[in-house]
Amino acid sequence: MSNAVPKTGREQSREQEAAQAAAQQAQDTASGKQVARGPLQTDRGVTTLDDAVVAKIAGMAAREVPGVYDMGNAVRRAFSAVADRIPNAQTNVTGGISVEKGETQTAIDVTVVVEYGASIVEVGNAIRRNVIDQVEGTTGLEVVEVNVNVADVHLPQDDDNGRPGSESSRSGELR
Repeated sequence: MSNAVPKTGREQSREQEAAQAAAQQAQDTASGKQVARGPLQTDRGVTTLDDAVVAKIAGMAAREVPGVYDMGNAVRRAFSAVADRIPNAQTNVTGGISVEKGETQTAIDVTVVVEYGASIVEVGNAIRRNVIDQVEGTTGLEVVEVNVNVADVHLPQDDDNGRPGSESSRSGELR
């Protein structure tokens, strides 16, 4: 008697589809046909993408999510602050994005700073959804995972530091 958990209908159909695809691929390989492995690989040629292309798409998609204040860890954000002061410098949209890409699949890591008051769970899920939709829709790659790392929370008073009339400059007046 086996203690294995019975598979759901969905799991069974996925296994059947995978077995059929493997059998078809073996048949095509044996007959000498070029096998199309995904939308980027066709019988008429192959389209390749740099990791930077996927990173840019993922970076733009993550930035579109409400509640995302900035991207990347503290070092990357400090470097970007300096680079932003250089005239005619391009904005680096790939900061905070790490991509691992194969021929048909990709995995993406996103590092963000979230606005104070925003639900980190909701922001993380929205980033995941938007990145998957944009990357799969524009590249044809299957996104197998999107890991979201929240590196910091942006506080409203962080914008006021050093400005006249801000909390930090008035602290001497308060008793």
